[in-house]
Amino acid sequence: MPSTRYALIAGAAATALLATACSGAGAGGSADGGKSINVLMVGNPQMEDIAKLTEDSFTKDTGIKVNFTILPENELRDKVTQDIATQAGQYDVATIGAYEVPIWNKNGWLHELSSYAEKDTGFDKGDLLQPMGQSLSGADGKLYALPFYGESSFLMYNKEVMAEKGIDVPSRPTWQQVADIAAKVDGARPGMKGICLRGLPGWGELGAPLTTVVNTFGGTWFTKDWKAQVNSPEFKKATNFYVDLVRKHGEAGAPQAGFTECLNAMSQGKVAMWYDATSAAGSLEDPKTSKVAGKVGYAYAPVEKTDSSGWLWSWAWAMPKTTKKADAASKFMLWASSKDYEKLVGEKMGWSRVPAGKRASTYEIFEYKKAAAAFGDITLKSIQQANPTSPGVQQRPTVGVQFVAVPEFQDLGTKVTQEISAAIAGKTSVDQALENGQKLAEEVAKNYQ
Repeated sequence: MPSTRYALIAGAAATALLATACSGAGAGGSADGGKSINVLMVGNPQMEDIAKLTEDSFTKDTGIKVNFTILPENELRDKVTQDIATQAGQYDVATIGAYEVPIWNKNGWLHELSSYAEKDTGFDKGDLLQPMGQSLSGADGKLYALPFYGESSFLMYNKEVMAEKGIDVPSRPTWQQVADIAAKVDGARPGMKGICLRGLPGWGELGAPLTTVVNTFGGTWFTKDWKAQVNSPEFKKATNFYVDLVRKHGEAGAPQAGFTECLNAMSQGKVAMWYDATSAAGSLEDPKTSKVAGKVGYAYAPVEKTDSSGWLWSWAWAMPKTTKKADAASKFMLWASSKDYEKLVGEKMGWSRVPAGKRASTYEIFEYKKAAAAFGDITLKSIQQANPTSPGVQQRPTVGVQFVAVPEFQDLGTKVTQEISAAIAGKTSVDQALENGQKLAEEVAKNYQ
């Protein structure tokens, strides 16, 4: 999640994104227009794997060269939004997610992909997990992005450290239990911190895990009738809890730590716990890149007032309508989301690295079940338990667990998390950060009241 993560959008792109429709979406066409395509994607491990595998498999089989541009998450979101919203047409395929798909589809910016998926007998559209297919579909029920991998969120912990301290981590912990454990294991080994929590600004960086905490603490960004709640007691309690936990027992350099930094900290044994995307587990269990492979335990996303709190995300392949290479682009996307590609990753890179969380059949593959024995079942159940229509204790004005599904949220979430990141850095207070955030949220709310 998927995740996630928005830099401030350039003026022209922001203006286009807030429009209810766009003109001049581009003919798109179905001609290959050449034998190469440009693909823009986020710099997560699964994307780095496909960049390594494509030439000797997809390109060799199809003759289609794929030019990859890989960017950190915040930069990716900025770049892809500018390219698609302004109809620049630089890329034929881009990774986006459940937040963008319904909004961008409504604006007419994305190619419909169901027709391609249904014509490809090997793709097996019916095998896609229902939450993933639904999150990437338009109001017409058609797919407008093809999932590369899906994720929820959970707690990862170093089993050796917990055993040394005599700690049993509950399978469904509360956030207070997590905080208590973080205090006990902080410094358990030289230089080791108790927990890693994202502090890097961005609606999908710091904003993703924080919003799940807000949800389960009883808070929300907006009430059902669009009353801003950023400075509400529940939102404030959750944010204070998060900021206090990461300041007391979190990773070094927390205000600059996002998914990638926390993955590195956990895999190198620098932190005892990490709350983040379920998709991280495959990298943690790869002995070629992780010092803690085979030593990690997994628990469901911590809760307070709700039964579950994991987010729901899919990094997915989308085709802008501006592409002139729709046939070649669709061939790449279908391959990259296929069962065959999962098998290729398993055989070439290791079965724990399979981009899972999108297909039911993945969880029936013997080799994958063995490699993912520690985390496969809890990942699948976390995805199935995520509730984007009702993730908290009150009704919501839109869908979304870790985001609010309106165009303005990319800017709002980024600006508010900039304030909260500053609180983590000790440059401001949580109260001041949320007062500033409340004013921004009230301006957004005016568009919907």
